Amino acid sequence: MRFGIHAGPQDCTLADLRRLWRVADDEGFHWCSVWDHVYSVSDLADPAKPAFEGVATMAALAAETRRVRVGCLVFCVCYRPLGVLAKAAVTIDHVSGGRCELGIGAGWNEIESRAFGIPFPSIRDRLDLLDETAAVLRRLFDGERVTFEGRQVHLADALCEPRPVQSKLRLWIGGQGKRRLLRIVARHADGWNAPFLAPEVFRDRNATLDRWCEREQRDPRAITRTVNLGLAVGRDAAAVRHQEENLHLMFGPMADLVRPGILVGTPAQVVDRIGAYADAGAEWVILALRAPFDWDGLELFVRDVMPAFGR
Repeated sequence: MRFGIHAGPQDCTLADLRRLWRVADDEGFHWCSVWDHVYSVSDLADPAKPAFEGVATMAALAAETRRVRVGCLVFCVCYRPLGVLAKAAVTIDHVSGGRCELGIGAGWNEIESRAFGIPFPSIRDRLDLLDETAAVLRRLFDGERVTFEGRQVHLADALCEPRPVQSKLRLWIGGQGKRRLLRIVARHADGWNAPFLAPEVFRDRNATLDRWCEREQRDPRAITRTVNLGLAVGRDAAAVRHQEENLHLMFGPMADLVRPGILVGTPAQVVDRIGAYADAGAEWVILALRAPFDWDGLELFVRDVMPAFGR
């Protein structure tokens, strides 16, 4: 089992984020990532809450760290032209010395899209765009000159130079839709991420992905399986109750929705819960942390949970 930290750049300062990134880099985490929103998602009704842009924040993460893999879960394919996203990813790969991991998804936040005049097509069209984007990004990163005429993507002799530092800049796709999304994962992705699923639901989606890999004639072992989980860990029952109450500060109206995917309990209980995700097929657990960050809980996780998995 590998561990990561995923923190939305919202409702906090860059100093808070830098502190968190240094914990990830210094304490044995394998991965650290941001997300891609222009509004805070803790309260979509309040656009005045602060939120930093994803590409720039990911570049800052790359510059601040030295060891962890640097990712985004996930860039919305509607928010930028494909060439701009490709060039941003390669630039971050150079900034990080070859540690960039590019995550993409179909997007869901219609409120922020409409506010900033970003087209927000139907889910069918967004999934078409995701499918074509993934196919073309792989070719660009591999050094091809790409001419492509799809339903959503149109390239004419496009070239992405310089090439990434690493020999293969991996593509990640986020989501859990069984009919189309997971088929796109099977077709194109090097890594798959799903947020806030209970272990039994993750097991079901993981099995669906395996079936799509068979249909697409893809080795399922070629796709890293990861899950984003919240954290409410405490030394004893009273501390755990306090941590659970704090989830509403972090997740706002979405607290109940994400509750099945929160690691709740003492360190021993959290170890058991992570074991259930491992049994369901998760290779990595990525802690999805939101401000106000729980520094004591994170320290407890590093000290008393990670060593149970050889970290």
